[in-house]
Amino acid sequence: MISYEPFYNTLFKKGLTEYYLIFKQGFSASTIHRIKHGHNISTKTLDDLCFALDCEVCDIIRHIKYIDE
Repeated sequence: MISYEPFYNTLFKKGLTEYYLIFKQGFSASTIHRIKHGHNISTKTLDDLCFALDCEVCDIIRHIKYIDE
């Protein structure tokens, strides 16, 4: 499972908001909605977020292993 928890931690650390990404960086509200609700985003969007936030992929997403018991 992919978690976007690092994304929100990165926003907080940099003092940025979703508003900044939408209205200042040009990301769609739909993209932010998809992240907020844990849906898929493209690798292009991931790359754009890394560029806009000046961070690495690990600062946006984290893989959580799911163990089926």
